[in-house]
Amino acid sequence: MQSFLLLAALPFALCTPLQPRQDSSTSSAAQPTPTVPYASDDPNDSFWNQFNQPGAVPQPERGNTGGDILAQDNVPLDIENPDTLAPPSTDEGDIPNSKWPFSLSHNRLQDGGWARQQNVNSMPIATALAGVDMRLKAGAYRELHWHTASEWSYVLAGSCRITAVDQLGRNYIADIYQGDLWYFPPGIPHSIQGLNDTADGCEFLLVFDNGEFSEDDTFLLTDWLAHVPKEVLAKNFQLDISLFDHIPGEELYIFPGVVPPPIDQDAVEDPNGQVPEPFSYAFSQIQPTAYQGGSVKIADSRTFNISTTIIAAEVTVNPGAMRELHWHPTEPEWTYFLEGNARLTSFAASATARTFNYQAGDIAYVPPAYGHYIENIGDTTVKYLEIFNAAIYQDISLTQWISLTPPEMVQAHLQLPLDVIQSFNKSKATVVY
Repeated sequence: MQSFLLLAALPFALCTPLQPRQDSSTSSAAQPTPTVPYASDDPNDSFWNQFNQPGAVPQPERGNTGGDILAQDNVPLDIENPDTLAPPSTDEGDIPNSKWPFSLSHNRLQDGGWARQQNVNSMPIATALAGVDMRLKAGAYRELHWHTASEWSYVLAGSCRITAVDQLGRNYIADIYQGDLWYFPPGIPHSIQGLNDTADGCEFLLVFDNGEFSEDDTFLLTDWLAHVPKEVLAKNFQLDISLFDHIPGEELYIFPGVVPPPIDQDAVEDPNGQVPEPFSYAFSQIQPTAYQGGSVKIADSRTFNISTTIIAAEVTVNPGAMRELHWHPTEPEWTYFLEGNARLTSFAASATARTFNYQAGDIAYVPPAYGHYIENIGDTTVKYLEIFNAAIYQDISLTQWISLTPPEMVQAHLQLPLDVIQSFNKSKATVVY
């Protein structure tokens, strides 16, 4: 309930398709600006539906521009990316690639699971955040480890058990399910193990607050001890050196194990107590705020208190609807698509804009202050995560901005009738249309 109450003040809105409006009074309309041409009114809908018709052959043509392809072509990629092959006429200039599918990431296969990642090596524009898609079979371990970056996670499927110990020797253990979150600050040692109560293990999204992060640079327990003289280990643990004859000679990373017992049987007694702020958050149990065009729920440091450097909004957008035009003042948006088909136009100022298409498993990245929207171009729900390197969720709504600006000033810029400008919604947390 706490999260729901916060949403009323959060900067978020979804749009549904604009409905025909009654003619506005011509007396309230401003005179056209004579010094600049009008903005393009070319039809600029995405060709997603056309390209996905049976037998369709995608071509880089829009209206009278472009032409058909005479030579070789990767048709499956064209079908997935219609707004790259035939971009809207409003696109201009060049923006660094803002799309990366995990399907193109190198997959590290292990006995017990796998992991594939995205960082600046695959998408150089994404300097603030990096991601990993990881799978653990039932009983398999992501071995005891720690990082120099914060680790935030969203469980995509199945369930797992996490453990951690903080710098004051306080421990934590929890079972995490689909749609739930965890967060470990830098340097906090932790582990993950697949369960079997809802599926054969789990798959989860990991996000790190450093675009250069690499899973290959994790501090692993086995890797460390393999590089410490055994006599030092014996002295440290006050044990006979022969007891360390069979420790691994290299890292385990992901390895098979036995499904753990119920959590109340797996807990370790701790004289220092439990961590004061839980490292996990039952995000799946939070009710979203519903809008005419979709829904949203947000987890930031006001609700998931330990998560101070990575926060997220889980958004659904109905067919035909869109996430309104907006921007984020100081932080980039790292977006992961869970369902559906969407397009996003990123505006970088200086007459520069580029449109991208996204499907489930894709990552988008929008730098701070870049204006953008996310439109559902398919016939099923779009569901995605907006993720930020921040403590508090914030954005600026285009509609709210101009609705709270003197109407005559807005009219001088946009040539809209005054009564239209005065009808714009002044609240972010509502449906605009």
